[in-house]
Amino acid sequence: MTPMNRIQMQIVWDRLLAVVEEQAQTLVRTAFSTTVREAGDISAGVFDTRGRMLTQAVTGTPGHVNAMAASVGFFLQKFPVETLKEGDVLVTNDPWYGTGHLNDFTVVTPVFRSHHPVALFAATSHVADVGGLGFGPDGRQVFEEGINVPMGYLFRRGQANDVLLEILRANVRDPRSAIGDLYSLAACNQAGVDSLLATMDEFGMDVLDPVGDMIISHSRQAMLEEIRKLPAGQWHNSMRIDGYDEPVDLVCTLTIDDTGIDVDFAGTSPTASHGINVPLTYTQAYASFGVRCVVGNDIPNNAGSLDVVRVKAPEGCILNAPRPAAVSARHAVGQMLPDVVLGCLEEPLDGQVPAEGASCLFGPVFLGGKGFIPGSDSAPFVMNAFYAGGTGARPGKDGLSCTAFPSGVRSTPVEITENTAPLIMWRKEFRPDSGGDGEFRGGVGQIMEFAHADGEAFACSKMFDRIRHAPRGRRGGESGAPARVYVKDGGDLKGMGREIIPAGASMVLETAGGGGRGRRQDRAPLAREQDQLAGLVKHTPNDGQQTE
Repeated sequence: MTPMNRIQMQIVWDRLLAVVEEQAQTLVRTAFSTTVREAGDISAGVFDTRGRMLTQAVTGTPGHVNAMAASVGFFLQKFPVETLKEGDVLVTNDPWYGTGHLNDFTVVTPVFRSHHPVALFAATSHVADVGGLGFGPDGRQVFEEGINVPMGYLFRRGQANDVLLEILRANVRDPRSAIGDLYSLAACNQAGVDSLLATMDEFGMDVLDPVGDMIISHSRQAMLEEIRKLPAGQWHNSMRIDGYDEPVDLVCTLTIDDTGIDVDFAGTSPTASHGINVPLTYTQAYASFGVRCVVGNDIPNNAGSLDVVRVKAPEGCILNAPRPAAVSARHAVGQMLPDVVLGCLEEPLDGQVPAEGASCLFGPVFLGGKGFIPGSDSAPFVMNAFYAGGTGARPGKDGLSCTAFPSGVRSTPVEITENTAPLIMWRKEFRPDSGGDGEFRGGVGQIMEFAHADGEAFACSKMFDRIRHAPRGRRGGESGAPARVYVKDGGDLKGMGREIIPAGASMVLETAGGGGRGRRQDRAPLAREQDQLAGLVKHTPNDGQQTE
């Protein structure tokens, strides 16, 4: 390989990053579901013919991207690349072969050059409704949670699988949106195909394998070099969270050696009786992301860099739930894993990790009208929104307020909520004093108040954690404020499950704040003044330096 060849390969690598971002943006622009258009709850990437992820789009979530990295391999086990034809498009929403629950559809499209397969594009998006009980934690088995589409053809030699599409139309509440999202997934992959073929034309490439081998080997070696800078050894951490109706313990052992990092969740709570269980691919996705946040975080995310972070969990625990466990709200547990892993890395990284944050998205699903509310004759509606709490304080910095870490999903704008459902948001504001105090303060959560525009009763399917177990601080930092959900001028609601908000009443959601870092008496006086001016803090603690 000559130096010029290396330069050309690097240029092609950079071009692939642009190609998959164009793929992702096509998905966002053409999707029907607000979870995709407004929140960016997607993933997109290009793979070699062996199913190894070469590049991923910046737009997207770690849970989708890293789980999709394994999903393409499952597709190729059933549909070897040599059996695929031009115009074929594959699809599944199987939680154990996709990204962890039925709402996520993964679509895979092979790329042909001179009638030979050279690559595959894959994309995942969250489809708002897949039938069954709807998006929420109340199911007891996956069969109750919606329609499960096994790995198969969405298009075969360019012809749509009309039987599959008719089955989907008959099983979901909003068939136009669901079918539209599948076409959107196919369209974004095709955008990737067209751009990749144009790139190969430009550089006179007949195959992608040499570039793919270079990407994977360079990334793997770079990641190993970063890991070998760390002390070898074994570290432990655990976290207790609310769960559905009883606490869940997430127990982690992290081992560092010259071959990589091993993450083992032995000791974690068993499978739950409701839909907060996590398939292993989703566990691996978020646990590996926790490592990548602080170890080699400037190294591209692909099969090479992911290969040296190995994640396992005992079958039958809540992080490796076997079929047919209910998994619809798997994010409520799975998105806690980066903080669990970061707790293990606190010592080997000499404290260069953030404190715990709210972590899991606060994702209410609002339902109302005929069929959802007894006695209602109003038009039915289902609206899925995403909101965030505060992140934990960072090394040398305060936490981020109302920011979705680790998912990166954007909060749903007020205008979208009010235009897609008969709801009014009377409040959406920072939640003062919710960030844990410390030398560096945790990010604050937010307060939101929801009501039916016509004063009718409505239902909310809730997937909220951190109500009974607040995000913890590190190195003397205080815990963030726990979350809370309640009826205004009424009683508290449960964090999990569907409940009805009475006619004329409002539901208030207060998201959790992140944990603080360092002793509160070490916080700079100017920082406290700025917090009060910004309205993030109303009460200043009397710690010997400050007075109220």
